[in-house]
Amino acid sequence: MIKSVVGTATVAISLVLASVGPSSAQTYNLTLCGASPGGLWSLLGAGIDAAVKKSFPGSTVTYQTSGGGLANVGLLDNGTCDIAIIHDAEAKAAIQGLEPFSAPIDSMSTIAQLYTWAPMQAIINADYAEENGISTLEDIATKQLPIRIVLNRRGNIVSDIGASMLNAIGASPDQIEAWGGSIQYAASGEQGDLIRDRRVDMLLNSLFVNHSSIRELASSIDVKLVPISDETAQKVIDEWDIQRFTVPSSAYDWSPQDTLTVTVSAQLFVRNDADAQLVTDITRALTENSVELQGVHNAMAPLDVKLMSEATTVPYHPAAQAIYAAAGY
Repeated sequence: MIKSVVGTATVAISLVLASVGPSSAQTYNLTLCGASPGGLWSLLGAGIDAAVKKSFPGSTVTYQTSGGGLANVGLLDNGTCDIAIIHDAEAKAAIQGLEPFSAPIDSMSTIAQLYTWAPMQAIINADYAEENGISTLEDIATKQLPIRIVLNRRGNIVSDIGASMLNAIGASPDQIEAWGGSIQYAASGEQGDLIRDRRVDMLLNSLFVNHSSIRELASSIDVKLVPISDETAQKVIDEWDIQRFTVPSSAYDWSPQDTLTVTVSAQLFVRNDADAQLVTDITRALTENSVELQGVHNAMAPLDVKLMSEATTVPYHPAAQAIYAAAGY
């Protein structure tokens, strides 16, 4: 269910705005805060630019690189960017004032959900799993194993979620070290080398299903995808307001069973006080030209208007809400 940040009077005004067709003379020059120059978010930036241009010729959405979603919260809040891509868990941390934020930041409104399929995948060296009888993530805590795990870089939200998953099973980083294991931190591009070279036993990271890095790893050593229990999933969901995700048995020929985990999702945000007509026009451009976003990468093929409308962590801007309501969502 879509939530609104303002009362019904403002929603009514936005509905009126939504009913007015965009002016062919209208143009926008917007800044979108993303992440690195490469990667999916930069491709999404290009897709958003194409969608806005298609509805409002002459417009430009400029992709601004940044440190990622956590940095984008502040950049959006201080007006450096007009729109920003932020993960749901990062938005949750912001509105609750969790680290790295010194105080709650609640100036964001959702425009659209972009994807929900970046699951936390626990990929373990199959030999290590067999030697130690690991069939679920919880086995690490039950057996108090001296396992070497690599999480994403410190300061990356999925690193924090990975630590939360370990805490939820009773295997905090401190406990793992006490059992003789270790927790390392490395960027996604470095993790495959670490496990391939036997410097770690398992990686725990947010990756698209069948990501090229996973395929490369599985082609060089035997690996196994480790599930979590429903109880563990719920603990992490309660903490971060993220979602369950099942990696299907068809995803990997070396993991022939459905595997439960949790996933982060990404949303497009605007400030609460953004101009209602601007938000109306951007949302309409995205919903009417979703093919521009679907085409940026194979991973974006499932995106549709229904999914755009289903974010729950942060309320939708009323002007965006009006567009989805008019579409029946």
